[in-house]
Amino acid sequence: MKILVTGAAGFIGSHLCERLVNDHQVVGLDNFCDFYDIKIKRKNVAKLSKNENFQLIKADIRKLDELEDIFALHDFDLVIHLAAMAGVRPSIENPVLYTEVNINGTVNLLEECRKHNVKKFIFASSSSVYGNNKKVPFSEKDSVDHPISPYASTKKAGELICHSYHHLHQISLVCLRFFTVYGPRQRPDLAIHKFSRMMLSGDEIPVFGDGSTRRDYTYIEDILDGILKTINYVMSSTVFDVFNLGESQTISLSEMIKTIENELQIKAEKKILPLQPGDVDQTFADISKSRKILGYDPKTNFRDGIAKFIDWLKENQD
Repeated sequence: MKILVTGAAGFIGSHLCERLVNDHQVVGLDNFCDFYDIKIKRKNVAKLSKNENFQLIKADIRKLDELEDIFALHDFDLVIHLAAMAGVRPSIENPVLYTEVNINGTVNLLEECRKHNVKKFIFASSSSVYGNNKKVPFSEKDSVDHPISPYASTKKAGELICHSYHHLHQISLVCLRFFTVYGPRQRPDLAIHKFSRMMLSGDEIPVFGDGSTRRDYTYIEDILDGILKTINYVMSSTVFDVFNLGESQTISLSEMIKTIENELQIKAEKKILPLQPGDVDQTFADISKSRKILGYDPKTNFRDGIAKFIDWLKENQD
């Protein structure tokens, strides 16, 4: 099977490609934007680039002509669309860029699938689409009509666009709502990575709010397991579906910091700051549907996941 993975040099994308090349031909697409240090992305795919089952292409999903060239050269069986401008707070500062990449880029990919008869597509959505829904845990049946950031809005829009292409063009499509993924290679701007690095350097960490906000942290290996099970599901039927991929447990910001402190054996110096616009109070995944239909079964508890991340971080300090 030949698979196109967008965002292939990123945190999740590079891990996924490493798993896929064991059994499939993989074309990885990434534009290597400067959202964070490009050297990190190049390091993510350094090992992959030596694998004969992997081809890396630098291209921008906003540019339809570049995508047309790629789809004309390859007969893809499946597209896994991970590429996006990520992050809630930066999306508030630059909503136009987030719209261009996350919405227009998704439409461009789906258009190429339509034109080249690619009938299988997996879209990386986000737990942010649930906004500040009061009902927890979040179920795929819940309303997601009140996102509170441009990033969340673009992910909701992506799901709607996916549904229209399924309906009009019979593309088998699954949207995966990821819940705060962490682990080796996590983006350096995300809290676990940022706090750990700052604590190792003796720097003060920024804590937004009173530490009571909660997240459903999901270890990278569990996310990969969910994606691989989704591949089996989407390849075996013509379907449109949405699944949560989380751990189905919540950890407060204070608990997260304490877990890192215990693992590093360092006491964090904290700078308490106001809550930030666009940040949700909590995320909490109901994964009963994913368990039943996909066979998704996350296994990594938070403490063990943090220990694995810290081991990786210490080995990869600059």
